[in-house]
Amino acid sequence: METSRSVDPRTPPTTVGRPSAPECAECAVPPTGAAVCDLVTVSARQGLEAVDILRRGAGDAVGPVLHDDGCDTLGFLVPSGTAAAWDVPGSTCTETDGRGLRLHPEPPVEGSDWLLPPGEADLATDPAVLRRALGEAARLIEAADSCR
Repeated sequence: METSRSVDPRTPPTTVGRPSAPECAECAVPPTGAAVCDLVTVSARQGLEAVDILRRGAGDAVGPVLHDDGCDTLGFLVPSGTAAAWDVPGSTCTETDGRGLRLHPEPPVEGSDWLLPPGEADLATDPAVLRRALGEAARLIEAADSCR
């Protein structure tokens, strides 16, 4: 498994063994039912802001999103290959190495659950759209924290 992590001193990195993906419109779904996606993992606070931003956006769709049991992180399914060029501070992008994730109601990673399950969301979140939403979320969080 290969991971790409970008670190910004203002945003602590998140290291959760989850998969991430490339710059294409959707995850490939072979006949086995396993989607070949990558996973972008971020802090729950930034991830929840990004989900709100994505769901409010005109035409911007969000794919399935995982959260861990401790509610510390969120994982966005993105198209396979995204990890190779992922460079967003405070996030980790993990490749699935062709193993794929099963997009069923049950979460693919033990100790996680779906925030937005497959079937209620697009197949994958567009990496460029996610990158913008995570940037906007980071700016909103920084502005809110500076008002304290």
